[in-house]
Parts: sequence; structure tokens; C-alpha cells
Amino acid sequence: MPDRKRLTMLALLGVVVAAVLFLIPSAPDMIGAFFDGAFGGRRNFNFFSTLSRSSLIVGMALSVLLSFRAGLINIGGEGQLVLGGLVSALVGIYMPGPPLLVGVLALLAAMLTGAIWALLAGFLERGFSIPLLVGSLLLNYPASFIASYLVSHPLRDINSGIAQSHRIPRATYLPRFEGTILDYGIILTAIVAVAVIIAERTTVFGYRARTQGYSASFAQASGFPERRMYFQILAGSGAIAGLVGYIAVFGIAHRYVDGMLVLPLYAWTGVVAVLLARVNPLWVPVAGFLFAALQTGAAGLERSAGIPREMAQVVQGLIILFLAGGRHFLKKPGGTTE
Repeated sequence: MPDRKRLTMLALLGVVVAAVLFLIPSAPDMIGAFFDGAFGGRRNFNFFSTLSRSSLIVGMALSVLLSFRAGLINIGGEGQLVLGGLVSALVGIYMPGPPLLVGVLALLAAMLTGAIWALLAGFLERGFSIPLLVGSLLLNYPASFIASYLVSHPLRDINSGIAQSHRIPRATYLPRFEGTILDYGIILTAIVAVAVIIAERTTVFGYRARTQGYSASFAQASGFPERRMYFQILAGSGAIAGLVGYIAVFGIAHRYVDGMLVLPLYAWTGVVAVLLARVNPLWVPVAGFLFAALQTGAAGLERSAGIPREMAQVVQGLIILFLAGGRHFLKKPGGTTE
């Protein structure tokens, strides 16, 4: 079937789905509730909530992107995120000194912790032949268990009644934009995004990383410092995940709460965002914002229409299926893809 006919069929399918939705009596109200949950609210509260969530999702997507572009399947972002957030909280709580210094040290500690946890997965692969995909995935579990134990027992704020750490000093909080709930963490995420794009597009290291992702054997034959790049990329990926943990603690929760970085699925949503963006750093922020809007909109839909917010996860699963099947569907007769 010619490509034009295939695209026409996709467009018609979209029109049919939209028509069916609008034939449902409550569909317009449901759509309105979704958009209000994502972008509305008093004084645009929900819109700033979407931006705040998108800063975390985009940050985790950038962490994944850095390794994926180099052909390294590091999916241990959740563990790196959790430990980075926990360590930053502990530094904020127990480190004496001026607030600015404490905040900077907490940020550096979070990034260092995330980098070390990512490097551990690399050492498992290079030293014990455990595939990076498997090692990085399995390391998510001890990271979550360690954090859960610490804030449930020795480091727990017993006055709060739930498993969480003490609150960091107010003076160390990330500032918020005036009149909003949006903190300056989104600026840190934007800086990381620009740095990743510039490094990936304009530096020798970025060129070598892309080349290694396209063909590791060619990169090795070309004399690239493959082993050093391997660990540098993993460390950078883990450091970004740790930074996101710092943003979540110092900008949003102001303490570490058990499950706060696991249950929202920031790390896994970041993976899906990278896939939706086709591993293109320019489109990752857009994909991350779309998924953040999907999640906050689903929460609004649950409040207004009683539809479970878990439907957002169902939609994410469908997106993955379309991403996996769309490439096959749009193949040309000769076997190539547009």
C-alpha cells in the first residue's frame, strides 16, 4: 500500500476516534476536566504543577538520553534518583553552615551519589559480565529498600507519623517563582538540557558518544577511548538522575518521604519520553512536558469524573505499543522506513 494511503488511513482513524469520543454525552465534560486538571485551576495552579512535574520527568529523560545515545541501556535511573534525593536530604538536615553552601553541597552530593550508583552497574558489567540492562535494573531495588529502611527507622521523623525524614531548613529551600508553586528546579533542568544538547551536537565527546551508539565496533576500531567513555557516560547519566532527586527534595517535598520518587514513576516515564522523542535531545523536553500534562490532567479527571488516574499509565502503555508498531506500519515496500 502506498505511503500516502497509509497516512490517510491513520488520519481517518484519528477522526473516527475523535468523533466517537464526542458522541459520548459526557465526553466534552471529560475533556474539559482533563485540560483543567493539566493547565487550569485557580491562578493557573495546575499549569504550574504540570511544569513542576515536567522538570522531574525531563530531567530523568535527559539522564536516559545520555546513555541511550551512546548505546548504553542504563535503566537504573530510579535507584540513582532515589539515593540522590535521600543523600541530598541528609546533607540538608545534618550539614551545618550557611544555607547557600549547604544547598550547593547537597546538590553535589546528590549528583555524586547518582554517578556512583550508575558506575556500580558499569563495574558489574565490565568486571562480572552482568549485562548493563540487567545490572542497572536490579540495582533499583536495593536503592529503594535502603532508602525506605533509613527513613522508616534510624532517620525517621517520629513526630510526623509516616515514614519520612526530618524537614530540611527553610533557608535551604529552592526559591519559587513569585505567586506560584513552581520552584527554581526547572531552571536547573533547563541548564542540563541545554548542556546535553550542546555537548551532544558540538563537542568531540558528543560525536564519539553518538558514534559509539551507532556502532561500538567502529568506535573501537577508530581508536576512541571506549572504556573511559563508557564510565564517563554512565557517571554523567547517574549524576543527572541524582540532580533530579535533589530538585524533588529541595524544591517540592523539602524532606525525603518514603516512595516519593518511586510511586510517581518519574524514571520510567522519562524512558518513555525518550522513546517518544526518538532519542532526539531537542524533542525530549516537549515529550516530557506532554507526559507531565497527561499525569496532572488524569488527576483532574479523577477528581471531576471519577476516572482513575491510573488511566494515564494505560495511555503511556498504548504510546509504547504505537511507537513499537508504527515503525513497522510505515515501512516502505522495499523494507525501509521513512
